[in-house]
Amino acid sequence: MEAGDFWNNQERAQGLVNELRQLMLVLKPLKELKTTADDIQVLEEFAKDDPSEHNLAEVETTRSDLESRLLEMELQAMLNGPMDRFNVFLSVQAGEGGTDASDWAAMLLRMYQRWAEEKGYECEEVDLSEAEEAGIRSATILIKGDNAYGYMRSEVGTHRLIRMSPFDSAGRRQTSFAAIDTTPDLDDEVKIDVDWDEDVREDIFRAGGAGGQKVNKTSSAIRLTHLPTNTVVQCQNERSQHKNRAIARKMLTAKLYKAEQDRRDAEVAARRGQKPRIGFGGEPIRHYVMAPQQYVKDARTGLTVGNPTKVLDGDIDPFIESYLRDQMGKQ
Repeated sequence: MEAGDFWNNQERAQGLVNELRQLMLVLKPLKELKTTADDIQVLEEFAKDDPSEHNLAEVETTRSDLESRLLEMELQAMLNGPMDRFNVFLSVQAGEGGTDASDWAAMLLRMYQRWAEEKGYECEEVDLSEAEEAGIRSATILIKGDNAYGYMRSEVGTHRLIRMSPFDSAGRRQTSFAAIDTTPDLDDEVKIDVDWDEDVREDIFRAGGAGGQKVNKTSSAIRLTHLPTNTVVQCQNERSQHKNRAIARKMLTAKLYKAEQDRRDAEVAARRGQKPRIGFGGEPIRHYVMAPQQYVKDARTGLTVGNPTKVLDGDIDPFIESYLRDQMGKQ
């Protein structure tokens, strides 16, 4: 990077900058751990010579800090998949439950947006289809941040909500479903062959929803269908048809790449005699119960949290960490 001609090739230079950032995500915490460990040794010697309350408390505080950092490093070590480091396209799809399901999909979308905000990640809307009465039928957002895909792959599957329905005049309890899917936002280094002329059908349509008058009056939204696999993506967040096409192509390429990786993972799991993971559209991976009890339970790990409101405000890190630890134990 110190070479005088480093920035002459912008694409190569940016790739190396990204590689350095990923390396520093590992190296910097390791150096800090070593420094803290050395500090503990010095503090223990001081405390041995002078076992005052202050010195002993400082040793315990530093030990606690070291343990906390070790746990963080363990979590980082779990994000070792080939796609974990990428940004992520996260899609929400309303399922069974009518208006309640549409509202539930909107609640989940907000939950992930709040999670991204708390992480300091960028969050961009890629596609949004609003429901007629309330909530959304579907939505896709792009979350940009280190290991965003690695974290969000733990959320793939069906999410089940049980609550007293605000849309039921009788106030009866309602069960609603929504599904989450994720796709890595691959960089240009990942290559996959797609015959855009023969294998992909492109549909152009007017953007829907609250997109502004100019958006709704122009046919700028793009839907791509990969005919051999029937994989469908669409983008309508940009006013430019060309920009929407570029984003949609990127999403489709990533979906096809991910599908191939999932196929290989399934073959490895089968050889090991393991059951395939519960994925998109299967049995609920998580239950959000608002009535009569109040809790959120992950069906895969058994982790239960007694405050659904806090979870729906974006506090999902305990579930992410529990899932990653569970998966690491099965490798």
